[in-house]
Amino acid sequence: MDTRITSETALITPSAGILRARHGWRAKCLQRLIRMDLPVPRSFALPCETVSAIAAGRPLPVEDLRKVFDGGSGLVSVRPSAVMPEWGGPGTVLNVGINDALHAELSARMGAANADAIYLAFVQSYAINIARLDPDMFHHEGDGALSRALAAFEAEMDEPFPQDPARQLAEVLRSMARAWDGPTARLLRQAKGAPADAPLGLVIQEMALGLGPGLCGSGTIQFADPVTGTPRVTGRFRGQSHGTAVGAGAETLYLTRDERGPSLEDVSPETFADLIRFGIAARERLREEMLIEFVVTDGQVSVIDATRLARTSRAGVRIAVSLARDGVIPPEEALMRVEPRALADLLHHQVDPRAPRDLITRGINASPGAATGRIVLTAAAAQAANARGEPCILVRRETVPEDIRGMHASVAVLTERGGTTSHAAVIARGLGLPCIVGANGIRIDLRNRTLIAGGRELREGDEITIDGSSGEVLAGAAALLPPALDDNFTQLLAWADEAGGIGVRANADTPEDALVARRFEAQGIGLCRTEHMFFDGERLPAMREMIFADSPDDRRLALARILPMQREDFTRLFEIMAGLPVTIRLFDPPLHEFLPHDREGLRELAESMDMPLSDVTRRVDALSEFNPMLGMRGVRLGITMPEIYDMQARAIFEATVDASRKGDPVVPEIMIPLVSAMREVELVKTRIDAVASAVRNERRTEFTYKLGVMVETPRAALRAGDIAAHSAFLSFGTNDLTQMTYGLSRDDAGRFMGTYVSQGVYSEDPFHVLDQDGVGELLLTGAQRARRQSPHITISVCGEHGGNPESIAFCHDAGFDYVSCSPFRVPIARLAAAQSAIRGRLTGDFD
Repeated sequence: MDTRITSETALITPSAGILRARHGWRAKCLQRLIRMDLPVPRSFALPCETVSAIAAGRPLPVEDLRKVFDGGSGLVSVRPSAVMPEWGGPGTVLNVGINDALHAELSARMGAANADAIYLAFVQSYAINIARLDPDMFHHEGDGALSRALAAFEAEMDEPFPQDPARQLAEVLRSMARAWDGPTARLLRQAKGAPADAPLGLVIQEMALGLGPGLCGSGTIQFADPVTGTPRVTGRFRGQSHGTAVGAGAETLYLTRDERGPSLEDVSPETFADLIRFGIAARERLREEMLIEFVVTDGQVSVIDATRLARTSRAGVRIAVSLARDGVIPPEEALMRVEPRALADLLHHQVDPRAPRDLITRGINASPGAATGRIVLTAAAAQAANARGEPCILVRRETVPEDIRGMHASVAVLTERGGTTSHAAVIARGLGLPCIVGANGIRIDLRNRTLIAGGRELREGDEITIDGSSGEVLAGAAALLPPALDDNFTQLLAWADEAGGIGVRANADTPEDALVARRFEAQGIGLCRTEHMFFDGERLPAMREMIFADSPDDRRLALARILPMQREDFTRLFEIMAGLPVTIRLFDPPLHEFLPHDREGLRELAESMDMPLSDVTRRVDALSEFNPMLGMRGVRLGITMPEIYDMQARAIFEATVDASRKGDPVVPEIMIPLVSAMREVELVKTRIDAVASAVRNERRTEFTYKLGVMVETPRAALRAGDIAAHSAFLSFGTNDLTQMTYGLSRDDAGRFMGTYVSQGVYSEDPFHVLDQDGVGELLLTGAQRARRQSPHITISVCGEHGGNPESIAFCHDAGFDYVSCSPFRVPIARLAAAQSAIRGRLTGDFD
């Protein structure tokens, strides 16, 4: 920028050498464009502190402002320059400096119609945005519009329209500075992630008018598709002919040759070549895909601005990888440029951002992706629709374990209740299904088979689209983009693995989950929830028979039927993981989850069990608890009914022998859930060791295994030193640990969590982002005490926080060995782990 323009008061400063933090992103970008010798009009940058002083009432030095108009066209624009482009700012003001004298000069140079249009546009903008007059007074068009606008201004302000360009500029600067400092602007930028006191710089730039003889006009050009990221020149050019009024009679040209009409490439190949050259230079020197705003005056191009190309997540990945492959940026920088959560958009179908949306209602975006299907209101209806080959969306008040089969048969899930770690959310993420929970604006009427949502009545069988990425429920079939698991995705994650960082495993309950985990290159299974294997229609009767057994011997008989099923599942898991670690959590949920509670379900159960309905009802009532998630579940069930864990241990060890004979050696990791005391571990360990000895003798084969604990209770975290004496590993189950630490139900917290976060009670939903101050302190305390007792013990996190980037960074910094998350969140975790390692190296905190 012009270094001759200086000011003793530092109101206007040249931008050569300025820092973005002081002058904002636009000034920094223009500075770089000038250093690249691109044809940028003379520009000046006001630093953020000056803009703040103007907003506070600091007087403006008119003589310095007058220097801005020396030479050139006599017109300038004023544009905002916040520190981050996404923070926005006041609207750009054009044509500052136009007055009666300049209007006469422009009329002679480019015609009265063009000069009138420039003057009128500024009068209207100044009156409405700067003087804050009623917009309805300045909607003048046609002949004499300029005279009427000037007269309206004078009548309202009791003075003529200001003729001094310096005064005009001073008022524009003051208005923009105050607008940025206003309460509405503060709220808007806070919604975009900016601090309330974020600074603003302003850029004053001489205007290139794009009017006159020869080829004239203005436009934008970009060099990559903003949706897909593929290299493609697109944009627009609105040309002007000499003597044609601005905005009237203008011709819009395509940029590249196009059979639909004339293009800039055809009309002026030299101008088009200049734009391509500028775009290549900007990409290489600014190290980014840019959108360039330009003006053409008599065939000469002026670069007015260059901004980072707005892009979707999939485009962002492709662009970052392309820049790294071309040597513009190093791979580590490409990794840091991609938001880990953005990878979720590549794993699933997404609603095309270019397509129209018929919004019905919103909820919590619990599992990403998009799907279209017909509404079904029960798991049975979902299975029936799936059998007919009809895509369906399961809509429930909230899901329960019995709905898992229906979820498997659906393409998406929608629930009225729930939060980010509710049953529906956790299972949907594991299955890779789009899911929206906590959609309080819906009401399900099972009797009439209808769904009331957003004031509309939808019937079972109506088609809707679930956008699990945004939390929006759409009517009908929206246009979808396919997943983008291409070589760019693969390359980015390969670089992530090379960068190192904390290990990443998957939570996988079935062979299908394990296959997904291998596909996304998880380093093993960090949590296999064995209870999910029992909800299959063929296995549920055997499970219920075991629950209804009256004695340990009867239970063992029922468990004998389940044993081969468990052994088969574990064998398949071991074979799929091919020697990678597999952590199997012993049976955890309360038994009542496997039993029906409505009259129809109880009657069916009585019939299948060949028992009187009254006996079945009494048995179900006897198993009911006031708070089952804090009752007879986890290790408590394993100690009071030890034959359950005996059966599971035998199935694991027999599967270990079978799988090891076929392929890679298997060292199973057995995890005890819901531990609170060291004695619980001792009791379970004794029995599991006995089962292991029995299987070794029966199979005449040696094998090893690891026994560990799932730390889900605050007491287990506090007594981790004692527990570690009997454990090879500790894995923090942060879902239940958060629930117990806060005293919150993760299934019900969604009702008020939004209010709590908006009012600052919690900075984030603690079930979504790990509470580092509270729950995090329990993790750090537990890990420290465990390692003091057993320095080589493995420490991990296997709750849903294991797929959250901020939580992964916490675990990395704490020195944990790995995190485990849903299979479809493994890529997100791999990238987040790499970013944590890179940040650690940059700050010197990571060796």
